[in-house]
Amino acid sequence: MTLFLIGAGPGAADLITVRGARILGRCRTALVAGSLVPAEILAMCPDDATIIDTARMPLEQIISHIVDAHRAGHDVARLHSGDLSLYSAVAEQVARVRAEGIDVEWVPGVPAFAAAASALQNELTVPGIGQSLLVTRVSTLSTDMPPGEDLTDLAAAGVTLALHLAAHRATQIVETLSPVYGSDCPTATVAFASRSDQVIIRSRLADLATALADAGITRTAVIFVGRVLDAADHPDRLESYLYSHARMTKLRNDSHGYRGQPDDR
Repeated sequence: MTLFLIGAGPGAADLITVRGARILGRCRTALVAGSLVPAEILAMCPDDATIIDTARMPLEQIISHIVDAHRAGHDVARLHSGDLSLYSAVAEQVARVRAEGIDVEWVPGVPAFAAAASALQNELTVPGIGQSLLVTRVSTLSTDMPPGEDLTDLAAAGVTLALHLAAHRATQIVETLSPVYGSDCPTATVAFASRSDQVIIRSRLADLATALADAGITRTAVIFVGRVLDAADHPDRLESYLYSHARMTKLRNDSHGYRGQPDDR
């Protein structure tokens, strides 16, 4: 028996990976955190599969279900929204399961920030404007940020930010980031990315808190902050080496100098 930790993607059922869907289709037991994974994905489970909602379940009970399935000889799918590498809280589960002698396999998924960027039709790394993306969150009552990772420290470099689990702290975000990014810096927030109820809010940084409050967005959202968000409004600043005259010239020169095969021009 194997426990398959599967990133179910950001919401839309067809954004689970082919591998994830294939494995899910053969697991006799599936554990899922309630509404975070759509019913269309759960429909990929075998007809006789046992589907367990873990939304309000303590860790010990989750592990107990996995161990019971293991003893019954069933492969288990543990579905998490987005991708396992970001805010999935799988570390505790993996430690407990491996202590029981159960094999674990990770299956990646589409992360929420990638789905949000697609909804915006925005490239997050634009030559000459921004080449770095910092994925982070803010402190909450339940989970503090580690020393050195508070938003003030992380934002000092001015790179493009993708803020998860932070919509309810929009006022704090504006106060913290405005001195570095400027109050006129563009922001884009995508709530419920890829889902039928997806919402997109674009605003200046100064107006972010008001814009999110007016739209009723307090959770399940990714907030982007950075100049790359309005890069298309400044075509004179866009200069990718991939399509540059310098690269084309180099390719032609390299081709002329290659003697391995006849020139078939």
